[in-house]
Amino acid sequence: MTQDQQAPQCSIEDLCINTIRTLSMDAIQEANSGHPGAPMGLAPAGFILWSRILKHNPANPAWPNRDRFVLSGGHASMLLYSLLHLTGYDLTLDDIKQFRQWGSRTPGHPEYGHTPGVETTTGPLGQGVANAVGMAMAEQHLASRFNRPGFDIVDHHTYVMCGDGDMMEGVSGEAASLAGHLGLGRLVCIYDDNQISIEGGTQITFTEDVAIRFQAYQWQVLRVSDGNDIDAIQNALKEAREESGRPSLIILRTHIAYGSPNKQDSADAHGAPLGPEEVCLTKKNLGCPEDEIFCIPDVLGDVRSACLAAGKAAEKKWNALFAEYAAAYPELARQWERALRNIPEEGWESDLPDFSDKGPLATRAASGKVLNAIAPKYPGLIGGSADLAPSNKTVIDTSFDFQKGAYDGRNIRFGVREHAMGAIMNGMALHGGVRPYGGTFLVFADYMRPSIRLASLMKLPVIYVFTHDSVAVGEDGPTHQPVEHLASLRAIPGLKVIRPADASETADAWLEAIQTLNGPVALILSRQKLPVFSGAMRNSDSGLASGAYVLSDSETTPDIILLSTGAEVHIALDAAEQLREEGRKVRVVNMPSWKLFEETSDDYKISVLPPEVTARVAVEAGLPMGWERYVGSRGAVVGISRFGASAPGALVLEKLGISADNVVKTVRSLL
Repeated sequence: MTQDQQAPQCSIEDLCINTIRTLSMDAIQEANSGHPGAPMGLAPAGFILWSRILKHNPANPAWPNRDRFVLSGGHASMLLYSLLHLTGYDLTLDDIKQFRQWGSRTPGHPEYGHTPGVETTTGPLGQGVANAVGMAMAEQHLASRFNRPGFDIVDHHTYVMCGDGDMMEGVSGEAASLAGHLGLGRLVCIYDDNQISIEGGTQITFTEDVAIRFQAYQWQVLRVSDGNDIDAIQNALKEAREESGRPSLIILRTHIAYGSPNKQDSADAHGAPLGPEEVCLTKKNLGCPEDEIFCIPDVLGDVRSACLAAGKAAEKKWNALFAEYAAAYPELARQWERALRNIPEEGWESDLPDFSDKGPLATRAASGKVLNAIAPKYPGLIGGSADLAPSNKTVIDTSFDFQKGAYDGRNIRFGVREHAMGAIMNGMALHGGVRPYGGTFLVFADYMRPSIRLASLMKLPVIYVFTHDSVAVGEDGPTHQPVEHLASLRAIPGLKVIRPADASETADAWLEAIQTLNGPVALILSRQKLPVFSGAMRNSDSGLASGAYVLSDSETTPDIILLSTGAEVHIALDAAEQLREEGRKVRVVNMPSWKLFEETSDDYKISVLPPEVTARVAVEAGLPMGWERYVGSRGAVVGISRFGASAPGALVLEKLGISADNVVKTVRSLL
């Protein structure tokens, strides 16, 4: 379409905003799938934010000092794709035409690492709000650590758009509460108050006063009563940006599917195409060509050029500032570069503690010692616990708390907010420059499972410290005793689950976790003390990095293989000794990580688990599900298929059959 064809009464702003609406309608109609309502209502706010407020360089989406933008309501993805295209990112009109198609760069919900300019994967509502809190926390931490007078090399904001559904989800409330407590003044949330959800008007479920809630969270609350008033939107964004002592919520009253004669303010427009006739009527109502699809006025090329030029200038200015900074503070500049690469100082592995001559030690306690050995040489390592730090052993002794006014602290007090903790860690990892870890009891991994899943989907290098890993928790009873959790975590694609068998292997597990930068790692740790195996029992050619290895073996080909993990490995060893006294040839395989084992060669797998040895028993204080892949049709699993009980941990294990005697009995039944 040429400029001569433009309606003369339309401003550039109107053209951009309506182009966002028409692109969204057309892509969704072409796909016959999607959510047109929110992009149409939020188009003015999106345009103003991206063209007048957001500091970003479309030519370099990874520029470290860019503002971050999170679309928490990921179903409104066509809003984001339209903005990316119109402001000059590497996302073509052909990409938009392939919306929601196999292999396209414009999936139904935004995916991190898949589309240039997308900062996080969103769709599960509320997650994006918590991701944004994590990004703002990372920004504040890095600014406190690296900025010096006259050199604000970390100086940006985090903006998040959310809707009624995000506000209903508990994870957003958890994260917002923490953000207010921490006074994250560089966090701005735009709340799309369109008062519509899938089932109808929000009055059927959601009648709380959001403003009062966020004021109680210690947020600044601003209101824009007309979602099409671009001046009011811009003024609110500027006011929010100027607030330094608390996060800001802008309550923006919009109309879902704005411009649609028959579906504006209707739940019908939330999650389904408008239909060809309604698309034409809406275009006519907005003053756009009715007979063209994917129409972008030529004059909008000037908008794209302006955004590219502004982004290039902003990054150029920052690069010049950083060059001066590097000259003035060469050591800090060196540390900055390492922080962005997410690596510890050279030789950090040499400081890992040696537990070989130590007595019995809980792996959670060993984990705490390893963490504190790593921390001095890994300044980017930052994290904490969901109010369980004394039990999880997650405190960095040489640092202090991350709090308002002390953002350079490395110990984060997440509070009893497991779900938010998981999503905040994702946001911190996405921001970059920090390496987040977080701890809780293994049983409470359920509370943060959606965040764990998204970390795996995005391949984020976050570290989970899950302690109190079995019914050996004891007296707290079945509510606190994990049974199905190992199986459920192992079922998540991309999550590296490691359950070390003793203190030394816990150090190996942390080594593996720190070196893993392409996905999350879950460390599964015991409450109870465990024996420390002698160094002679460890196979230096394989070990934990191989996922499974022979810990104890017969002199000739075994006739039975015992497989185990974590705290139950010593039980398997005790059972092996009893069986050997009966003349059995027994191999004990320690299998701390199924995922790592599956990544080894077929030859290695065969060397550990010879196919000809079909008599196999797995021993683990958890759900047997999954072990069948290793024990085969002739094997058995000594596990737990019921909930636990309140009693001393050793007694619970015995009553539920997790004992050497029961392992021996099971082997006899096989042979």
